[in-house]
Amino acid sequence: MSLRAALRAVFARLGGVAVSPLPEYQGFDGIIALNLRACQAGLGILSPSPLNPSVEEPNLAFNPLNWLLGFFSLDIGIDLGTANTLVSVRGRGIVIREPSWVAIDKKTREPKAIGAEAKEMVGRTPANIVAIRPLRDGVISEFEITEAMLEYFIGKAHQQSIVPVPRPRVVIGIPSGVTEVEKRAVYDAAMSAGAREVGLIEEPVAAALGAGLPIAEIRGSMVVDIGGGTTEVAALSMGGVVISRSLRVAGDEMDLDIVQYMRNKYNLLIGERMAEQAKIAIGSADHLPEELTMTLRGRNLVTGLPEAIEVSSVEIREAISGSVLTIIDTIKDALDESPPEIISDLMETGICLAGGGSQLRCMDRRLSDELHIRVWVAEDPMTCVVRGASMILEDYDNLRHLLVGLERGSTRHA
Repeated sequence: MSLRAALRAVFARLGGVAVSPLPEYQGFDGIIALNLRACQAGLGILSPSPLNPSVEEPNLAFNPLNWLLGFFSLDIGIDLGTANTLVSVRGRGIVIREPSWVAIDKKTREPKAIGAEAKEMVGRTPANIVAIRPLRDGVISEFEITEAMLEYFIGKAHQQSIVPVPRPRVVIGIPSGVTEVEKRAVYDAAMSAGAREVGLIEEPVAAALGAGLPIAEIRGSMVVDIGGGTTEVAALSMGGVVISRSLRVAGDEMDLDIVQYMRNKYNLLIGERMAEQAKIAIGSADHLPEELTMTLRGRNLVTGLPEAIEVSSVEIREAISGSVLTIIDTIKDALDESPPEIISDLMETGICLAGGGSQLRCMDRRLSDELHIRVWVAEDPMTCVVRGASMILEDYDNLRHLLVGLERGSTRHA
């Protein structure tokens, strides 16, 4: 009996499964082809990953159970952000939107809480528990904790499914300026968390895709993705990146600016959460028609006693002005090095803002005044990256070229 006939008999005994989430592997013959491919990988025959052609899969020895779990698992897009992690399931939209916080036991390093529950614990934990963010500046700083967080989110996305051990296909957004080591860390963390295939996409490309920019057309588009840890600037044309800049100044840096401002001006020590609340409530990048006020609570550094001080939006704007100027200068630098034809296209189409930082009041108006180009905020800017990652899975054949490999130089642009 041939190997193909034997595989057909095995799957017939397993209940006649003839459905695969991969369009190129449908029916019995498709499933057999998929497992033949797994056998070839186990025998050392060339077998690149469908989602990441640069990655060999040496451990895909024939394992019908593992592939069956994959058939019943979902296709997932993940925006693994410094501040928030968003998860989108193909065909269902965004199902998870939680902070990228994990509370762990200091001795055992075991996670005690993940997501919104862990964020609530910040600054309120006992001596044996610490709440941390496993990502800093858009990249993984705590590998094992990131792996546990990804495993938690993948499991949560599969709560309604029948699969006992999820083995999903995953597409994850990464900053455009990451190193090969940082890319490999994201890939390995996702694989260790239970993914059977992992694809990586640069965040500005995913943001442009999710915002609906015509990146496949022969004309220039530009997206500025202001997240929690990084600001990504990219000019795109014909489905590729013409020029990009990645800056590790974004929402987190603005929060620290506010903490430092209150310390220097009022001798008031406030937490990062309080600073973030002030930024969201009354922060702005330009003058407001009517200035706002808010009460900030903290500890007076002179007396050591609790104190509450009312601050205005003018003061918060002054506090974050340095970070805003740094972002503006980075965009100017990208425009300065863009080809003149791209600039001509941008004067017609404008620059799209995405990411949570783009929701800062008057950010679009300030950028328009500084850059002399129309700047507009994408619809639901916080979800642009995860929507773009999910679109890759929905139209994989046409958009797979947007994924990047793990090889050196695959995320370097002019």
